[in-house]
Amino acid sequence: MTWRHLRDEPARLPLLALRLLPGPLRRGARRAGGRLGGLPRAYALWDAGHRADVLETVRRAAHDASPRHLARLAAFTIAVEQPGLATELLASLPEGRRRAGLAHRLAVKTGRVAPDDAPDQWNAASVTVRRRTPRDAVVNGRVLHVVTNALPHTNAGYTQRTHRIALGQRAAGLDPHVLTRLGYPLTKGVPDTRRRLELDGVAYHRILPWTAPRDAAAELRTSLRLTGRLVERLRPQVLHAASNHRNGRLALELGRGFGLPVVYEVRGFLEESWLSRDPARSVADAFYQAERERETACMLGADLVVTLGETMRADIVARGVPEDRVVVIPNAVDEEFLLPLPDGARRRAHLGVPADAFVVGTTTSCYGYEGLTTLVDAIALLRARGVPAHVLIVGDGPELAALRRRADEAGLGGAAHFPGRVPATEVRDHHAAMDVFAVPRRDERVSRLVTPLKPVEAMAGGLPVVASDLAALREVVEPGVTGELIPPDDSEALSICLERLFYSPELRAAYGDAARERVGRDRTWTAAAYRYITAYSAISEQLSRPGHRVPGQPTSG
Repeated sequence: MTWRHLRDEPARLPLLALRLLPGPLRRGARRAGGRLGGLPRAYALWDAGHRADVLETVRRAAHDASPRHLARLAAFTIAVEQPGLATELLASLPEGRRRAGLAHRLAVKTGRVAPDDAPDQWNAASVTVRRRTPRDAVVNGRVLHVVTNALPHTNAGYTQRTHRIALGQRAAGLDPHVLTRLGYPLTKGVPDTRRRLELDGVAYHRILPWTAPRDAAAELRTSLRLTGRLVERLRPQVLHAASNHRNGRLALELGRGFGLPVVYEVRGFLEESWLSRDPARSVADAFYQAERERETACMLGADLVVTLGETMRADIVARGVPEDRVVVIPNAVDEEFLLPLPDGARRRAHLGVPADAFVVGTTTSCYGYEGLTTLVDAIALLRARGVPAHVLIVGDGPELAALRRRADEAGLGGAAHFPGRVPATEVRDHHAAMDVFAVPRRDERVSRLVTPLKPVEAMAGGLPVVASDLAALREVVEPGVTGELIPPDDSEALSICLERLFYSPELRAAYGDAARERVGRDRTWTAAAYRYITAYSAISEQLSRPGHRVPGQPTSG
């Protein structure tokens, strides 16, 4: 169980528990919940992706319900982000602490008020670590990466980037260490209490307190106390935090306390991800403003900001960060990804895909902004025109069950394949089963800003990429050279583009060859590691000059 869920959103815990169960147990738990009625049935239906049925079930269960049960139903609707129904249920609750608490939680969830650990409360949480390590006692080349989560328990683009950066830096002669957020992986529901482990020679450290902090301020104090001991023991030369701002804030406090340079790596804009999940949300919402302010404070406080693309860099500079303190180190791949893909026949047979099928696939997290419904609908249009198209969506996420249902409703049946999340070692096997890699992201702020890793991996294997025509994706795909760009949110346009590629295997091969060549030239982790070495050297030299600014202190643009 996670204390953040317990503290902030306890009604989400059953959903988290269901997602952690293996497939057969998960289906069995859903069947059991469906027979119990009321709230258990609502959880089961939501996990299965039957959103409309959930709302009807909750409304029926709320009829003549006791105040206590009504509050539980309201908490559920808040947890699954159904503010309209939550407002209805709250209106039926009697006045009191229970209603007030749920109303506050709803206001935070919808962004009408800022979270309790908003920027104006940071000073109260701040605890500067006493500097006990002399500046000349650092271990040259040692880097401490401060991240949210990590392999082996979380396999995602974020964790893969962390590990590949560390491996590249290690191969280049640095000594990288990785530190995960307070409580991880226990906060993910994984009963692994090891405080240190090694993956491929890289040391991963965990900070596991005996008791859960009561709030965000206590969490920061505990993190500083326990991480400070690790910093004293490791004596790193550089602190390198990856978004979000909780990691950045911790690194900035440690940098100030120990006199160490701080790099803040912006891998995404989480306020934009939050905005993308509900069309009713706005950039004027208090939550969005608070998250953006905290992220900007970390960017301004760091000695160097690293980000993934030029579109992201432009946004960061627009916030007031000096241009010479923002460096782009894009997503990259291991050299092994540049090798020819294995024979895809075995993977196709395992998935039940005919050898002569035209497979359009993607490896991704199943969130709404990824636009995967556009891909499913495009495959249905292709099949209606006689193209033997199949869709292969590799990954997991909150929209996976709804995507499966969408494929069934579109009549795809056995032409839609959803193997779920797969080990990193099997990604290339799934690439080998594809003819085209698709990135059909919606036209949303987060999609326009953030450059993804997954298409770069596919391009390294020689797959042509068809992506939405958005600024961040134009940095990855060159139309007419490495793939095609199509209007976002347009399944008809996507189907037409895919149909042209189906009838032209030569064009697919040309795109794939150009894609592999470009990734091999510009986007390997070995090359990225040397960019980091250059960046670290520059900030260390800057901080060694007389009159340099104190690490962690913001400057104006």
